[in-house]
Amino acid sequence: MYFTPVCTTEMIAFTRAHTYFKELNTQLLGLSIDSNSSHLAWMYDIYCKTGIKISFPIIADRNGQIARKYGMIANDISSTETVRNVFIIDDKGVVRTILIYPMNIGRFIPEIIRIVQALQMADCSNGSTAANWMPNQPIIISPPKTFATLQERNKEIEKNENGISWYLSFQNPSPKCIKETKKEK
Repeated sequence: MYFTPVCTTEMIAFTRAHTYFKELNTQLLGLSIDSNSSHLAWMYDIYCKTGIKISFPIIADRNGQIARKYGMIANDISSTETVRNVFIIDDKGVVRTILIYPMNIGRFIPEIIRIVQALQMADCSNGSTAANWMPNQPIIISPPKTFATLQERNKEIEKNENGISWYLSFQNPSPKCIKETKKEK
């Protein structure tokens, strides 16, 4: 819904962060069940009041077909109002993350950026990221698949103090992965 306070703050925040998303090879895309005319009037109002030009496309999904396919309409609340969703979809078209916010809570852009960074790092390094992981922090090494490698892992942990057990150990991300997650296409 346009001309609403929370949506307006989100559009401004996403526009301000658009450069960060571009640096992560990520394209922002808005989706609304409102008409294109409503989008234009709302974007123009934001521009007139703030000087900010919304920097990414917004799709008019008038019949809600896309919103329904992605489960964005909460039928127990309304048959037409969407909930605040964020979908992080990779370059192969796979939905990797779905965040759902209540209508009265705005999205937290730094966390969305961090999730994109974590997905890219995990993919590049074939590892995982820990709770509260931030860029340039160690990644979790995949657990060993054999007893022999389990024993080797335990020796490595003892020597390097880089984990708590064979199933949870860490390594610094490779420079290649750090560079990959920052590269512009």
